[in-house]
Order: sequence, then structure tokens, then C-alpha cells
Amino acid sequence: MRLVGIVSGAALLLASMAPASAHPHVFAEARLDLTISADRTVQSLRHLWRFDELFSSTVLMEFDKNSDLTLDAKELDEVALTVHASLAEYNYFQLVTLNGNDVVMAPPPRLVVNYDNDQLVVLFETKPKDALPPSGKVSIGVYDPTFYTAIDFTDDDKIAVGSLPQGCGRSVVRPDPDTAIAQNQKSLTDAFFNDPTGTNLGKIFATRLKRSRFDCDVPNSC
Repeated sequence: MRLVGIVSGAALLLASMAPASAHPHVFAEARLDLTISADRTVQSLRHLWRFDELFSSTVLMEFDKNSDLTLDAKELDEVALTVHASLAEYNYFQLVTLNGNDVVMAPPPRLVVNYDNDQLVVLFETKPKDALPPSGKVSIGVYDPTFYTAIDFTDDDKIAVGSLPQGCGRSVVRPDPDTAIAQNQKSLTDAFFNDPTGTNLGKIFATRLKRSRFDCDVPNSC
């Protein structure tokens, strides 16, 4: 799971600095709220990312044009626009699959950015382009395919599901890195560890909501 760095001068936030090796340089705590609509399809994914203070201070230096050591509304809008454009190439770090196949997500119309307690906070909402019923093997999470940014959930409650039909639950999967590597050894070549950009294999390490029919105990209840 990775975010990408800042290019000084151009201020291309979160999408352009190539990683030197397969480990993160930026860290963020995440929250993901998934809502189910009345027709029992996945309605939306609401993301909140709170970034580490070191990275946040770098953003402050890049976008604090009036040098008042804070980000005003206009400056926050500039950050939001830059992040929105930069993350489009990476599908906004979303992992959404159905029976192993990627689910196409509509890009968020806008991002909301705050600077709170010396930390950059990014919020946005996305929706599946087509109806996504919570049935079959659904997997939903967040990851950076280039491993530059580690975005993770501090506890399972940070991945929440609202409006679940009666009799349904949800399960959070936290892959063990050693086990994930062992199970995917044939795919994880030396090139992946030296520069994972574009391999898309980082998803095997992602904390995610994953379960057939979201653990529904009642047949056809989801």
C-alpha cells in the first residue's frame, strides 16, 4: 500500500517519485465506511486517510504560499486538486474485486482535505460504476501498488459496513507478509522487490474486507 511523493518545485503530490526499494516512505491511518443500499448492493465507499506528521509537514511547506505555517481554504483546495489528479492513475489506491476480478469504480468527483493537529487528512467517496451485490467473493480494501505509501487500518473497526441486511456480518483479513510471500513466490520476482511499480501485486499484502456474501448466515439474505 503506497502513496507517492512530492516533486519539489512542480508540487506533483502523491504520484511521481519512483521508489528506491519495495518499502514505504509515507504512512497513513485509514478508515473505510462501506454502505449497502436498500436493494442490497454496495452503494459507496467512504475513505478517510490521516497521514504521518513528517509527510504532512512536507505538504505544508509545498502549499503554504503565504508562509503563515498553516493551510488556508484556498491552499487546501490546491492540495485536494493535486491529490485528486495524481491518484487517478492508481484508482485512488482502492482494492475492489468480485470473484477475483477488478470492479470498476467511478472516480470521486472531488476530494476534501484538512490539516488537523499537524496531519494531512484526505476524505473522498467512490461508487461502483455498475451494481455490486454483496455476494460471491467480494474483496474491498486500500493499497498502494508501488509500495511507496503504507495506508493501513489500526484496528478492524476502522473498516465499517453500514446498513447490512439482517443476518449478515463482515470479516476483516490481515494477511501475514511471510505467508503472502510464500503463497505467491512464483509471482514475486526480484524485479518486484527492487521496483514493484506497475506489478499490481501489492494487493496480496492489503488489509481488506473479504468474505463470500459478507459472512451472511441466512441463504440469499445479501
